[in-house]
Amino acid sequence: MVDARPIAPEILTNLFSLQKHKSSLSIFAGDDSVNIPTPASPESSRPYVTLTFAQSLDGKIAGKDGLQLALSGKESLVMTHWMRTMHDAIMVGIGTALNDDPQLNTRHLPQLSAGSAYRYHLPRPVILDSSLRFSPSSKLLKNFKEDKGRRPWVVCSPPQNESDLVVWNERRQALESAGAKIVEVHGSQGSRFVTSVVTIITSKIFDSPGHVSIPALLSSLRELGIRSLMVEGGARVIRSFLAEAQSSIGNDKSRSVDAVIVTTAPLFVGADGVGYESGLSSSEVSLDASSPHVFNLIFGPETCRKGLKVTALPD
Repeated sequence: MVDARPIAPEILTNLFSLQKHKSSLSIFAGDDSVNIPTPASPESSRPYVTLTFAQSLDGKIAGKDGLQLALSGKESLVMTHWMRTMHDAIMVGIGTALNDDPQLNTRHLPQLSAGSAYRYHLPRPVILDSSLRFSPSSKLLKNFKEDKGRRPWVVCSPPQNESDLVVWNERRQALESAGAKIVEVHGSQGSRFVTSVVTIITSKIFDSPGHVSIPALLSSLRELGIRSLMVEGGARVIRSFLAEAQSSIGNDKSRSVDAVIVTTAPLFVGADGVGYESGLSSSEVSLDASSPHVFNLIFGPETCRKGLKVTALPD
């Protein structure tokens, strides 16, 4: 067990330009904790966004029908959990929340002694859930009630149909009674949207009632005090953020993704697996290997690739 103040790995403090704050990155002071040092967004109207996920050699991030796969080894899990301590919030879609029932905490970091004065900083859990299908009995809400995690925020967009609104309000009351905070976000025409079913035609995700606009989502989170956001999936959420990033290439201040961190596991999943690239246009989003912000690391049997640029390949 660790008795001293936990110190984040230097490779990560350098990655996010947080070297001078190394000794104060991981301290957790409860649900209303003071702001910790965190990656800075180039635009004050939105958080810094880190898009991170694990994939197989054939680019799959889940099994058939979204089944959870063990694509991360111990070393990369520890790296991911250290990154969580450096962000204000961590986001997943409702598919991941229902399939995996994640805790989104830092349990893979070195265990602190029972009498330690320190606790690892925990990011705010954020669930994208337009229909409010998130379970009131989830591990995230259970951990919050037991003071083992922070209050989950459920981001949604109210339905337009009155008959749907009745069920939606019932679900909202159940989630709020269980401890969740409901965050309503409304979209605008022409923006990419994170949805439970994403429709992509020539790389554009069109407006539809109940869908959550990524620019509106990021703006709302920043207004609520979120300065940095770690997006961990699932496939539809990753695909939506990459599509939005593609639309903002060449304009740092309007981009929706600041860093992309991909861990590749040494295995093949096959055609039944779920990938994040399906539906993207011929100008596929990729990491720019010529950028000085891109590098590769080996974590046990896995390779971790990190990039601060998202660029489009020529048609």
